[in-house]
Amino acid sequence: MDSLASCFVQHGAPSQSFKLYSLQRRPSTSLLRRSVPIVRCAAAHASTAAKATSVDVVNGSGNGGGGGFDFETYLSAKAKAVHDALDVALRDLRCPASLSASMRYSVLAGGKRLRPALAIAACELAGGPAAAATPVACAVEMIHTASLIHDDMPCMDDDALRRGRPSNHVAFGEPTALLAGDALLALAFEHVARGSAAAGVPADRALRAVMELGSAAGVGGVAAGQVADMEAEGDPSVGLAALEYIHEHKTARLVEAAAVSGAIVGGAGDAEAERVRRYAHFLGLLVQVVDDVLDVTGTSEQLGKTAGKDAAAGKATYPRLLGLEGAHAYAGELVAKAEAELDGFDAAGAAPLRHLARFMAYRQH
Repeated sequence: MDSLASCFVQHGAPSQSFKLYSLQRRPSTSLLRRSVPIVRCAAAHASTAAKATSVDVVNGSGNGGGGGFDFETYLSAKAKAVHDALDVALRDLRCPASLSASMRYSVLAGGKRLRPALAIAACELAGGPAAAATPVACAVEMIHTASLIHDDMPCMDDDALRRGRPSNHVAFGEPTALLAGDALLALAFEHVARGSAAAGVPADRALRAVMELGSAAGVGGVAAGQVADMEAEGDPSVGLAALEYIHEHKTARLVEAAAVSGAIVGGAGDAEAERVRRYAHFLGLLVQVVDDVLDVTGTSEQLGKTAGKDAAAGKATYPRLLGLEGAHAYAGELVAKAEAELDGFDAAGAAPLRHLARFMAYRQH
């Protein structure tokens, strides 16, 4: 444990201040010795699109973390814009009504829309307009939703609850759910191609975004991670290296692709895109660490899905391998590493990404 973290994040109720404790740093890490601002998160609901969180920076420093940025409004606005765009993209599909209904059921079920917001924020950081990244943002959400539909099926995690209501296969049957996930995956790439052209994104940038998303969805990401995750179930010998492989692919890679694709269509240069990639890599791992912790500490009502499923399935998780305190500590390290990658960018432009990292760390569902 002493090799893990630079700070310890103590989770509590959404309205409390979070304390961060200094721990010994891993000797091999390149993380700069820096303080992570203490933040307070208050849960709030966006209208129809997503649940947002208000972030009040209590102890900001000169790293762009100061108080002038209204993250709640930003995230809520992006979530609603993406939700509306997804609604339009899923209208009048030329397919059986049951397939269309199944696709819309899961995509429009809500959620925080963090991956789409990340794509848009990265595009804006690179100097591009939000409209340029909206097709990418929608595609990321389609890919993510497809993975959730498949993940919930009896042949995978066999979960009957998703986002507080019956999983897709429970509502529509397994064959339709399987095909809805497949259709969403295909539609994602069609949508990037058509939408990017309509938004005036140069073809070479759109192609690079498609390549990035394709890698994240397939053998370079979600598919590989899911297989490794299933093969590791019930294996007590699974260690940290195997767990990192699973979550770098199953979770972090799509988060990374969302950010990098957004930056690319926004006009980022190679060096900028790689820094965004590193930021998002740490962010993606953070998502999984917090998910693992909440699976232990949260309730099904809070999470909108069945709590305690990982332990019941004998899965390797960060709390199981590190303990809850160790998992919290690792989350703190990942927040600091992600924020460190933003230090060279314009502070105002990086503010959404900085606050997004803190939101990921301190969320309660």
